[in-house]
Amino acid sequence: MASEQLPSEFDVVILGTGLVESVVAAACSRVGQRVLHLDRRSYYAGKWASFTFNGLLSWIEEQSKITASEEHDWSSQLEDGEDLIGLTTGDVSQVTNLQVFNYTSEEEEQVPSLEEEAKEDEEEDEGGADQTPAGETQEEGAPSSESEVKEEINTPAQKSQPEKSKKRLTYAELLKEGRRFNIDLVSKLLYSRGALIDLLIKSNVSRYAEFKNVIRILTCRHGNIEQVPCSRSDVFSSKLLSVVEKRMLMRFLTSCLDRDTPLLYQDFAERPYLEFLQYQKLSENLQHFLIHSIAMTTPDTPTAAALAATQHFLKCLGRYGNTPFLFPLYGLGEIPQCFCRMCAVFGGIYCLRHSVHALVVDKCSSRCKAVIDSTGQRISCSHLVLEEGCFTQTAPPTRCVSRAVLITDGSVLPTEAEQQVSIVTIPSESPVRMVELCPSSMTCIPGTHLVHLTCQSVGSAFEDLSPVVNRMFRTPDSDHPEPRPEVLWCLYFNMPEGLESEGGELPPNVSVCLGPDGSLGHDGAIAQAELIFQKILPGEEFCPPGPAPEDILYQGEEPDASPAQPGEEPEASSSQPGEEPEASSSQPGEEPDTGTSNQGEEPEASSSHQGEAEASPTCKGEESETSPSQQGEEPDASSSPCTEDSDTCPNQLEDGTQG
Repeated sequence: MASEQLPSEFDVVILGTGLVESVVAAACSRVGQRVLHLDRRSYYAGKWASFTFNGLLSWIEEQSKITASEEHDWSSQLEDGEDLIGLTTGDVSQVTNLQVFNYTSEEEEQVPSLEEEAKEDEEEDEGGADQTPAGETQEEGAPSSESEVKEEINTPAQKSQPEKSKKRLTYAELLKEGRRFNIDLVSKLLYSRGALIDLLIKSNVSRYAEFKNVIRILTCRHGNIEQVPCSRSDVFSSKLLSVVEKRMLMRFLTSCLDRDTPLLYQDFAERPYLEFLQYQKLSENLQHFLIHSIAMTTPDTPTAAALAATQHFLKCLGRYGNTPFLFPLYGLGEIPQCFCRMCAVFGGIYCLRHSVHALVVDKCSSRCKAVIDSTGQRISCSHLVLEEGCFTQTAPPTRCVSRAVLITDGSVLPTEAEQQVSIVTIPSESPVRMVELCPSSMTCIPGTHLVHLTCQSVGSAFEDLSPVVNRMFRTPDSDHPEPRPEVLWCLYFNMPEGLESEGGELPPNVSVCLGPDGSLGHDGAIAQAELIFQKILPGEEFCPPGPAPEDILYQGEEPDASPAQPGEEPEASSSQPGEEPEASSSQPGEEPDTGTSNQGEEPEASSSHQGEAEASPTCKGEESETSPSQQGEEPDASSSPCTEDSDTCPNQLEDGTQG
């Protein structure tokens, strides 16, 4: 941020760049409001952020050094009839019980380079070729048994497998490749028909991001990892279910989508879901899948709520693949930054490492008239939006989430196609949700997987999740007879779900955004953002689509005087599908020709690396016909580029996942 002062008057001032705050900023800026968006941190997205491995280590170090609030006397800034409300200026993350475990070797091991490995493979191939005549002489004589032939063929692969497993990643290599990791503080997925995807489509913000399908839904049952059948083809090809169970499951799922579904459970609405499934005479197999992996609830959840979750799950199937979920490439921290970018394109001003120290309140109307920023400048505003934890009298969180982040050397359920994103449900007293990310999600390096575990807190994160980690993975504290992926590095911490009350009564034009909740989706955050927007601008459309590039008039330009003839397409709108419209390519760090003045720290196109690297370009104008970046269009399952056998994202080019 330059030393020059900010403009002294805005319509909306927003402190914090989390998902809710960023959506509100984009929505306000889109309808013409003058928006100042500040963040006291040096990175975007707050609790929704994604870090490189090295950035995460710095974040961990910052959490151990909690800075106290600075006290200032701003009374000289007040006029007659005004009062001050002070805000906290220190760390408000409230992350607790941080524990880090490093299971990699500190010393560098001699690992053959790719060229050396290629030479070894060539030598092995030549050695195999030299033995070919011996094989021919055997064919001339009596043929050996099939088992001997198979054993001879499989021997090289079997010998090479242990050699590969011996190559372990060292801590020095983790640090060296740290910039290629994108590690989320919050573990969530996007429902393909959820509120966030709908908003990304409607507002055209999806062109700033890329997505990958979640290919598998897994569950842990009787100590084994099993794949849950979701789509019709999955159900009928599953070997876990008998023919009778397959028919029962399809009949039950079909009935869940009927309009008369409430009639099915009218006597069980408030009774446990397990009782309802037992009443339907479903087998234990089906009960497990329906409760833990489809409804993703607990056996004690009321039937009405569990069936609503089941319906939502089923409605999301088939839009972009055979599961309901998408994951943004480069991590969830991309999504808030996409909305920050939209805000900047429409004139929002961004400043990192810049905060609000106090509110100036009118004593007569009790409304906030202005704010005092960290430089002592008084900035007038009509509305103020704050992140949680800004008030000194904030009540302690009533609920917390336990989180664990693991870097492992393999998948919990290896298959031939290793580049798969999976979600695993692990039933327990406090059900654990696990999201396993592969290297093609651009969150970890080849040869590793990034694993996020989440559950409601009962004790510390280590107490809640370490038993699950030891059961699912190989650690120094676990003893598995069968092979399991090994944990190389892990982090445990507790995070509050969201502060339910900010102590004291707030001025009517001040809104407080809650942090991420413990749910899998983003519906709560988007609903909260829309409520705040409607409070600021009642009656305005929430995040309307951006104008077409040909409709934008730049300063000094005049509208085209020759209108298109009836039946003819205007020349300006004839851009080819592969072309990138100039107006939609404005970076948050650039100043669009429409007069946007983005002072201070501008959001980069993809700063999930938190200022260390640029993110991938999106499809902007190169989307396929079923791309969610098209305004208001909703591709159906038949036309979606993500079929059951594809793992491409809904709005990227075919090679978009290659980075």
